[in-house]
Amino acid sequence: MNVHLRIGDNRTFALKQAVLLYQDGSRAFATLHEVKHRTNEAPYLCAGQSVTTGFLETLAKGLGASMAAEVLPEYVLARTPDLILWWSRARPRLMFFGEGNAETMALNGKMYPHPALVFMIEGRELFVRALAENRRPSAKTRLCNAPYWNTDSHGRVCLGSMRVPDETGVASLEGWESAYFASEFTHPSGAVRLTTHPGGFLGLWSSLAGRKRAFPVKSLAESKQTLKEFVERRGEG
Repeated sequence: MNVHLRIGDNRTFALKQAVLLYQDGSRAFATLHEVKHRTNEAPYLCAGQSVTTGFLETLAKGLGASMAAEVLPEYVLARTPDLILWWSRARPRLMFFGEGNAETMALNGKMYPHPALVFMIEGRELFVRALAENRRPSAKTRLCNAPYWNTDSHGRVCLGSMRVPDETGVASLEGWESAYFASEFTHPSGAVRLTTHPGGFLGLWSSLAGRKRAFPVKSLAESKQTLKEFVERRGEG
């Protein structure tokens, strides 16, 4: 068996062990087998042994799932090797629109008040929800849909050509947030209620262009999710 991998430098990998997964309905277990090689013959598996937690930890590190220790600031809400969740206070932000018609061009590049937001990165995907209150949310806090184009009903952002940071650690979060608002809001993403404003999305932002008052949280549409559900479902609805 020949395996070819490109990892950025010259290394030779040899098949040493194999993990077999057995499943019966919702129950499963795994066994670890040494691989024996024979000249001019296919390799074979030796008798298996139970997979240990230590082996899984070593495997995870080898696959890049290890995570350096970080001191988490107050705005970080949750952190795992493949997910980070944080919130951002309500504040004015610039917005850019890319539809190219007279209505959106009139809104482009202006300052707007924004609600408090919750952002989540999983892998290289970005999700965003809005908060009705300008304070750190708890697991039971009910979230609202983010009132922005390019964001679907699950909170998943269509990144398009957005220039996001290469990293997803704590130090990069400001960069992800800035990249989101530096990009153009171009289109609605699926059947999602972005706002309860009677004028819809464009009516909402037209009423807020250049205004210094706080974002009207009564215009936020409920997502029917708590913060805990948002993290657990991870874009699955």
